[in-house]
Amino acid sequence: MEFATPLIPARLIRRYKRFLADIKLDDGREVTAHCANPGSMMGLAAPDTKIWVEPNDDPKKKLKYGWRLVDHENGHFTGVDTSVPNKALKAALLAHEVPGLPPYDMVRSEVKYGESSRIDFLLSGDGPDTYVEVKSVTLSRQQGLAAFPDSVTARGAKHLAELSRMVAEGHRAIMFYLVQRTDCQEMTLAADIDPTYAKAFAQARAAGVTVMAHGCKISPQAITLAGATPVQV
Repeated sequence: MEFATPLIPARLIRRYKRFLADIKLDDGREVTAHCANPGSMMGLAAPDTKIWVEPNDDPKKKLKYGWRLVDHENGHFTGVDTSVPNKALKAALLAHEVPGLPPYDMVRSEVKYGESSRIDFLLSGDGPDTYVEVKSVTLSRQQGLAAFPDSVTARGAKHLAELSRMVAEGHRAIMFYLVQRTDCQEMTLAADIDPTYAKAFAQARAAGVTVMAHGCKISPQAITLAGATPVQV
């Protein structure tokens, strides 16, 4: 997934109200950017952090910049936009480039299922339908190890239960984690942050839900799906 508009560097002043960030551009201007991330962004929102933002000239958008990346200034990046995993995975699914998944005749997004929910992707072809739920992983508290979630997510636990129900009905269900950090080679659950989610995860795996995790290749030009990431449980 290439960014629609070339990203520009900035420095973070503060992130607040979850979806807002005051930033300082290289030319010295201070502006407010949209932060497309409802999580805590633990470890990613310290003042003066180098970030990359995407400008826009859409008259319908009040904020003219969107925060896309954290630049760790050591050659590594973290993608903070939680809409990116779905876009990157969809591109890979349509190109039949997801290891462990066969080619599917149909890839549908945001299909209603369960109890007032929408599945990120419903894959159809030979064999049973496959329900795929996608989560963005950005937290790291140990070198090389990413963790999910970074805050309590009742919605995430609900999704795991609904995936389990799809398996019980004879479908295939996949919990797919996209690790949006180039400095992590493995992933685990942050059970101390959300023990309810960790319990739901264990129950879903026991019920037959497949767990997959992949890393990303990240640059100010693009974010694309990379190889499989081992999940420690």
